[in-house]
Amino acid sequence: MATLEAIQYEPGKLKVLDQLQLPHTFQYDVVATCEDAFDCIRSMRVRGAPAIAIVAVLGLAVELQNGQFKASTADDIIAHIDARLDYLKESRPTAVDLGNSVTLLKKLVRGTREFNPASTVDDIVKAYVAGAEEYMKRDLHTNVSIGENGANWLREVAGASPERPVSVLTHCNTGSLATSGHGTALGIIRSLHSAHLLEHAFCTETRPYNQGSRLTAFELVHEGIPSTLITDSMAGALFATKKAQRNIAAVIVGADRVVANGDTANKIGTYQLAVLARHHGIKFMERKREELTQVTGPVVAQDGAVDTTKVARIATADQRIDVWNPAFDVTPHDLIDAIVTEAGVVVKNAEGQFDLASIKSESDAAKA
Repeated sequence: MATLEAIQYEPGKLKVLDQLQLPHTFQYDVVATCEDAFDCIRSMRVRGAPAIAIVAVLGLAVELQNGQFKASTADDIIAHIDARLDYLKESRPTAVDLGNSVTLLKKLVRGTREFNPASTVDDIVKAYVAGAEEYMKRDLHTNVSIGENGANWLREVAGASPERPVSVLTHCNTGSLATSGHGTALGIIRSLHSAHLLEHAFCTETRPYNQGSRLTAFELVHEGIPSTLITDSMAGALFATKKAQRNIAAVIVGADRVVANGDTANKIGTYQLAVLARHHGIKFMERKREELTQVTGPVVAQDGAVDTTKVARIATADQRIDVWNPAFDVTPHDLIDAIVTEAGVVVKNAEGQFDLASIKSESDAAKA
């Protein structure tokens, strides 16, 4: 079965899968302007750092391709692109990939004019569109590389083989729905599955926003990957009772930030999984109050049928209760066994430290 596509693009046309309606309704929204892209990102109809950046830069590409601008000189169109990218960046100011993509595309259009001082408006537009399209292609290449590197590492350190496949646990959603395709942490699981190295994938529900139960479970089922959904509080019991039986070898998660010493910030709940994984000898690879007190979804009839035309919001707790709802937590580097990148897998040196500087330079070289 084909991999899910969060983003469908062809020159002049962009559609984005509305992830707020998953897994009950499969609907693509047309993104024809930067305003459409901004709203799509802000409302979280698209989420995941790579996907957010791709929707932003392609949203502007489509707008430019359809002639929705006024400019008579190269300076005019560069100023227009700058303004539109700055506007899009405000849809999610804390998203690193979005900020990086804005910087990259601004540099690209300026480089076009510097290389050819006689550049026309059309030359600048074509350069921007080509750069935005290349940004999406590069993300897919990065994801596939991460998947292959992670799968190969588990083959080496955990003895994963078709005769003795491994099981893994993942948290939140890091798959096709969060990227241009294939995924990062979930991409490793896909690569394991395609190489016949995966026995079973376990995914947490990832409270409070339920990206695991709504999105990751949907992706795993869609692609026929053997999988089981567990609540966030079941991970310890899973490791204690099923580690040997299901050959659970690793916890594979994404990372929103990785600092120089290897500490990572990721979806809340990641830290506790790292502690549990360390205790059980399992490799560890790396909002609003209403999210805890209310839930929204389609109505289920008495016969079990889901009516997607009727959506209800119900209380799951006393609405007067105080709520502590952090979005992220930090996992110390000493609880992480490997950091998987598109340029390779980083493991600790003899002093128990990650040498991230070397892999960063290799990654930059690969992107140059």
